[in-house]
This record gives sequence, C-alpha cells and structure tokens, in this order.
Amino acid sequence: MARRKTIALVAHDHKKQDLIRWVQQHAETLLQHQLVCTGTTGTLVEQTLVRQEKVSPESIAVQKLKSGPLGGDQQLGALICEGKVDVLFFFWDPMEPHPHDVDVKALLRIAVVYNIPIACNKSSADYLISSPLIQEDYQIQADDYSSYIQRNINDKSQA
Repeated sequence: MARRKTIALVAHDHKKQDLIRWVQQHAETLLQHQLVCTGTTGTLVEQTLVRQEKVSPESIAVQKLKSGPLGGDQQLGALICEGKVDVLFFFWDPMEPHPHDVDVKALLRIAVVYNIPIACNKSSADYLISSPLIQEDYQIQADDYSSYIQRNINDKSQA
C-alpha cells in the first residue's frame, strides 16, 4: 500500500450526515488520497470537500460508483478483490433493515478476506484516519487461501 491510499467511503442513508461531518473534520487528510464512494455518498463527499476546502470539483478525485442498492457495494467489493482499495470507511446503520443487506455483508466479508482496514463508526474511523500508517507505505499481509481453493477443487472432482 503506497503513501497515497485509495480510501473507500460508504454510508447508509441514516448515517450519511455522520459521515459528512467526519469528512469535514478530516478533509485535509482525505484530500491527500484517492477517494472512491458509492452513489449519493460520493456526491455529498465531493460537495463537502469543494465547499470546505474552496477548491474546484475537478481538483478533487472522487470516483463515484453506483448507489449501494443498485450494485455499488458489489462494485466496491470487486475493487477490493482487484487490490484497488486500501482502506474502507463504512458508516452503516445497525438499526435499519436494508434491501441490500446481503450486499453489505458481502462487502464487509470481502474486506476482511483481503485484510484491508475497516472502520464502521466514527470512533473506529477516528482511530484509523489518525494512525501514522495512513500516511506511510504499508504492506498488507493477506491470508493464503490456496489450501482452501485446492480443497474445494478436490471435493468437486470427487463428487
């Protein structure tokens, strides 16, 4: 992971304002990195950074994916699988049911599989963004799943 990270920002509807307030607090740090967001969250993050930092939208690199329920969570999961996301900040709402809960679970699962740092609330986000590692090169130690893959191949071939 290079010094300039690709940071994913995601928030459920009832947590978007929490994430936006958090982005305002950490705008200076976030602007040093590449940002990728799902749907509406990306637009809100971009508007917040433009307004707060008084910079042009063209100077802020926010990659906007589809809305979560329309496939944005899955797009983000694919980027994680491809090694194109270094850190995930996902302010999710534990009190509301979501029509795409399976996508949310899959996204969090894939982030754990690929061992990328995850923050799911303001406290963990504050800790993660304030870590000196956010500004340094860092080598992720990914688990080796080759024995798992081989075991599944062997099980399928014997069936």
